[in-house]
Amino acid sequence: MAGHRLRAMLAAIALAAAGAGVHAQTSPQIAAAVADPGRPAADVARDAARKPAEMLAFAGLKPGDIVLEVLPGGGYFTRLISKTVGPSGHVYAGAPAGKMQEAAAAIAADPAYANVTVVGFDAAATNALPPLDLIWTSQNYHDLHLTRVHQDPVAIDKLWFSKLKPGGVLIIIDHVALPGAPVVATADTLHRIDPAAARSEVESAGFVFDGQSDALHNPADPHTSNVFDPSIRGKTDQFAYKFRKPN
Repeated sequence: MAGHRLRAMLAAIALAAAGAGVHAQTSPQIAAAVADPGRPAADVARDAARKPAEMLAFAGLKPGDIVLEVLPGGGYFTRLISKTVGPSGHVYAGAPAGKMQEAAAAIAADPAYANVTVVGFDAAATNALPPLDLIWTSQNYHDLHLTRVHQDPVAIDKLWFSKLKPGGVLIIIDHVALPGAPVVATADTLHRIDPAAARSEVESAGFVFDGQSDALHNPADPHTSNVFDPSIRGKTDQFAYKFRKPN
């Protein structure tokens, strides 16, 4: 009888954990991508802070996926996504002209990352893409709100929604701002965004919230400093949200 109770209790715990979206298991492909010897030493040094295995597993990234990486920065996740989706998948690095596009182009020119294609960061370039399994943006969603960028974030969310396959996923990772912080002013001054504001925008485009990861949570972050301030740089509190396009 005790054995039956124990098994029932363990089953209940497992069910609760699954429902809570506890850390997804890292696949062999993700593990190999993180261990890729082609990754720059500077990227590897940031792994403890950026937790790439946890983030890619949270996204559900798998071989064969067609991915748009929005604003890839210096390419930290570009190589990781490339190796995870493998030769049967593809990565489109959506970057504006300038240093970011040049960094993405350098990765795409490397035969080890032959499944990477650089595309522009504009509606025409995005519309020209094939149907996507996943759209990924890390530490850059707030940039859509910058005064100098002159973008309409909700229109961009709707465009992303239109390009995803039914059931496709949008991943947003970004620096946390205080609740209720004004979106534009906070993006301009701190390079952060209130997670609730980001979620509201994305859901208004038709996406369904599909979970979050607390792997990048840092309660010691006061949320009032610019993310480039030496006191907090590389240690910010970050949210990781998953949204899904309904089937």
